[in-house]
Amino acid sequence: MVFIYKILTQVTVGENEGIESALRRFKRQVSKSGIFADLKRLRHHETPIEKYKRKLQQRRKARRR
Repeated sequence: MVFIYKILTQVTVGENEGIESALRRFKRQVSKSGIFADLKRLRHHETPIEKYKRKLQQRRKARRR
């Protein structure tokens, strides 16, 4: 069993802010943090090609920083 400890994503709603805009901000933060990618990777079988492509993308991202 694999446990992933991530910082929970939290959005504070302003006094005059609509729930739609707060939900949009929340979705954006979740996608940036990579929570969905980790869930997908853990729930489904990853073929060797997919694993290679994911690691290649991570290396490219790390090199850009």
